[in-house]
Amino acid sequence: MHKSIHAAVRCQQRGIPNLVIEWLRDFGDEIHDHQGGTIFTFTRSTRRDLERAVGRQVIRRMNEWLNAYIVVSDEGVLVTAGKRYKRIKH
Repeated sequence: MHKSIHAAVRCQQRGIPNLVIEWLRDFGDEIHDHQGGTIFTFTRSTRRDLERAVGRQVIRRMNEWLNAYIVVSDEGVLVTAGKRYKRIKH
């Protein structure tokens, strides 16, 4: 996936590994933001799916980044990434 300059900077500043971005793309729940983008985030059920795929031990070690989210444009470009501290409303 192609990252915008803004997204690359945010991922570096917030310490979000590329592996977590791939997991969000593959397993994350999609929420349309009504501004031309899609938010990918982990929900309780998507975390369970991820745990089945990679194993419980990996999830325990990567728990710090499971509150991350990414925003992807309609063209498939990663726009930004961050960590959630509150519930995302849709």
